[in-house]
Amino acid sequence: MKYQNRISSKLYFVTFTVVDWIDIFSRPCYKHIMLESLEYCQKHKGLILYGWV
Repeated sequence: MKYQNRISSKLYFVTFTVVDWIDIFSRPCYKHIMLESLEYCQKHKGLILYGWV
């Protein structure tokens, strides 16, 4: 059976924490890594991002 790379067209809620609770959005180097990762997933993986906090 061949598996596709996409799960489905359903909406998912995803949450995660950072090691040692580092505030990634107050440190520019961490913030850029996070934003670039989201942008990569949007362009290359088909991620549709409706919102994030």
